[in-house]
Amino acid sequence: MKIAVVTDSTAYLTAEMRQRHHIHMLPLVVNIGEKSFEEEIDLVAEDFYALMKSSEDFPKSSQPAVGAMHQLYEELAKEHDAIISIHLSSGISGTYQNAAALSREYPEFNIHPFDSEISCYVQARFVLEAARLAAAGIEPEQIIARLEHMKKRSRAYFMVDDLMNLQRGGRLSGGAAVIGSIMKIKPVLHFSDKKIVVFEKIRTNARALRRIEELLGQTASKADYPIIATVIHGNIPEKGQDWLEHLQKEFPDIRFELSYFGPVIGTHLGEGALGLTWTEDTELSYPI
Repeated sequence: MKIAVVTDSTAYLTAEMRQRHHIHMLPLVVNIGEKSFEEEIDLVAEDFYALMKSSEDFPKSSQPAVGAMHQLYEELAKEHDAIISIHLSSGISGTYQNAAALSREYPEFNIHPFDSEISCYVQARFVLEAARLAAAGIEPEQIIARLEHMKKRSRAYFMVDDLMNLQRGGRLSGGAAVIGSIMKIKPVLHFSDKKIVVFEKIRTNARALRRIEELLGQTASKADYPIIATVIHGNIPEKGQDWLEHLQKEFPDIRFELSYFGPVIGTHLGEGALGLTWTEDTELSYPI
């Protein structure tokens, strides 16, 4: 069976990785003022953060057009027996819901939509695993079952540098943002019930990072499976790399990678955000 793997731009897989693993991407759209950009095509992370600094308009994001999704699925269905379509959390975007609706409307395309319930590089790990299994000839239902298994073992925690982005994006009240900024609170965020919410409020960057490290340590101490973790940065690659090197020393049995918050997720978290995500390292657990 020939299976196509589709994801959206918020997985933040590089073009080289998408090409190497035969992954197809649906870009989300970022609107700044009167201009619209397709994420990872017209607008990359570095340019986005520069635009966000210089623009008076707060960026807004929107899901891929249903017509563009249908066109991609229709093309893929001509040469593939099934399509695995993996998307960012349905709690922050309607992309998954549109994929699910198209799967019902066009059963001949044999679309298998998957709600990652998360975003960024954990989503990317789901996509890479689906591509690995698809290349090995695994059936679509088995691939979805593996992704559901991974989802239960996936976590993501983020620390933002500026609360005002969360307030402007409607994820924090204005009063809470002002008070938090004055008190220099650095909230640790996570995904809960498919949405980005505050996990804990912490007073300094250093303490917030240590708290995230503690959470990784708690998982690692109990896990009977290998873990792969990703440090994610909001336009601060040097700080991201420094933290990654520190984590590698603290957790030598965990495989670490470095990624970034692109325009859509960066709209909410802002420049200077740092995050750590982890999931089961299925390439080691289930070698093919």
